[in-house]
Amino acid sequence: MKQSQPQISDRDYTLIIDKSQSMATQDQPGGKTRWEVAEESTYALAQQCEQYDSDGITVYLFSSRFKRYDNVTSDKVAEIYAENDPMGKTNLYDVLEDAVDNYFQRKQSGASKPNGEIFLVITDGEPEDRKGIMRLIIETSRRLDRDDELGISLVQVGDDPKVTEYLKALDDQLLEAGAKFDIVDTITMTEMGNSSLSEVLLKAITD
Repeated sequence: MKQSQPQISDRDYTLIIDKSQSMATQDQPGGKTRWEVAEESTYALAQQCEQYDSDGITVYLFSSRFKRYDNVTSDKVAEIYAENDPMGKTNLYDVLEDAVDNYFQRKQSGASKPNGEIFLVITDGEPEDRKGIMRLIIETSRRLDRDDELGISLVQVGDDPKVTEYLKALDDQLLEAGAKFDIVDTITMTEMGNSSLSEVLLKAITD
């Protein structure tokens, strides 16, 4: 892990978690719901990052609306999940826009990290504003100074083929559509293989 320490310590991490109704689906290993697995993964990520950054990570929970929690360390994760339950739709646009705006505000004020930021998005549903999200990511890429400044890793839980197709399009087609950099990476359940969601997230921050 020594190679990853500088990367982790010089970069911020924002976890954006779908809490729409379908996240209550009980189809994960060990008979767990998608929501329970998301909580375990949030805890693992917060625990890993606080080894290098005592400020903690930013956590968003989103469905029809979203909530932002700043400076989340592993001891706060259970409390956050206890006050939220899966319900509503998959409004990814609003939460992603807020996360992007928050990053650029911190960058402008000199509060961002030298190696930028990674957004880790855990979702199981097809977003409502598909074209709007594509435009938002393209516009975001044009505001960046370098290709590794901001990364968006989309992690699909569940196996809805429509969701897979859309997330893959975000990964593969945005450069052709006018993006300045390829800043999206998509991971599907099939690609996870036998890896747990926690392992996938930890790999995403050390790659």
